Amino acid sequence: MDEESFDRLNVVPFIDIMLVLLVMVLTTATFVATGRIPVSLPKASASPAGQKADKTLELGRNGELALDGEKIVRDALADKLAHLPPETSFLIRADKDLPLQGFVDIADILKRGKFTRVALQTQVRGEARPAP
Repeated sequence: MDEESFDRLNVVPFIDIMLVLLVMVLTTATFVATGRIPVSLPKASASPAGQKADKTLELGRNGELALDGEKIVRDALADKLAHLPPETSFLIRADKDLPLQGFVDIADILKRGKFTRVALQTQVRGEARPAP
């Protein structure tokens, strides 16, 4: 067997692999950079039963809105919440058939008001309970 010594290393396959990896990293980075609503799915079985919110927002299927049982217009909600401290907690009860945009509009109003303590009420095994 006659062995030849390597005078040069062929780097073309290495460059091809690096370009493929670069494309994958850049593609993944664009997905991460695009804005998404951060969602942490609640585990209803682990939520405390005695949790009470300061304020309750109810969102109806047809866009009806109520704050603590009092019907209110969506445009007046920001003014109504302006006097509340940012530590106020909210429980959002939304109809399951509510369009997503209706929920996002309310979440946006709460975000602009700097309210961070927001819970969503879900229904598990026939009983309604707030999610953490």
